[in-house]
Amino acid sequence: MTHIVTELCFDCKHTHCVAVCPVDCFHEGDRSLWIDPDECIDCGACIPECPEDAIFALAKLPPQYQKDIALNVEMCVIHPVITETKEPLNAKPGCKN
Repeated sequence: MTHIVTELCFDCKHTHCVAVCPVDCFHEGDRSLWIDPDECIDCGACIPECPEDAIFALAKLPPQYQKDIALNVEMCVIHPVITETKEPLNAKPGCKN
């Protein structure tokens, strides 16, 4: 089992989750962060840190975000690991700080 970043992260891209991850499993895309399922240890530390509520444990992933499972796998292959916090994009109306 792993954790999944969903489309709720698109164009907000807060990095609070990255700061608490003990295994550096986050990857940074242009519009979102992604979790590498091979690196995630299911600690859950990232979930309460996400102001967009965009991260879910796989077992609790709502049906509308099932497609994001494959997207996390695909995006981690092509995007670099992120280990430090950065300013969020806040490009999408409604993004929280």
